[in-house]
Amino acid sequence: MTITTNLKQLYETDDSVWLEETIKLLKQKQFDQLDVENLIEELISLGKRDLAKVKSLLRQIIIHILLLQYWQTEYERNHRHWLGEIKTFRYDLNNHLTTNLSNKLQDDLENIYQSAVDFVQVKTDLTVFPEKCPYTLAQLLDDNYLP
Repeated sequence: MTITTNLKQLYETDDSVWLEETIKLLKQKQFDQLDVENLIEELISLGKRDLAKVKSLLRQIIIHILLLQYWQTEYERNHRHWLGEIKTFRYDLNNHLTTNLSNKLQDDLENIYQSAVDFVQVKTDLTVFPEKCPYTLAQLLDDNYLP
């Protein structure tokens, strides 16, 4: 039984040990010993998780900006909470953002905005939101920007 076969079996039983062994092989440049199929699967999954995370953080920023900007009946009671949420989500997003992920957010900004609007409409029963995203990605990421 080869190391690759053992790695494939290990992947099915203990993926954290599989990962440790895969990292060792990569560091030792023993590429012929890698479980390439599962390594590709993990890398694809990692990319999807990272993208989903930054999209979710951006959606939360937009949701809280919309609440802050449009939900006047709750403004006095909740605006400090919304400001805190915006600050926290921006911090987290900026810490996870890469050039590639930033480009993907830019490409999907309208869809992310629409999902945020859908949420806020359900929460507030308001229908006053712009049809297209009125914010640039740079504004949404800028800790000093508020509409």
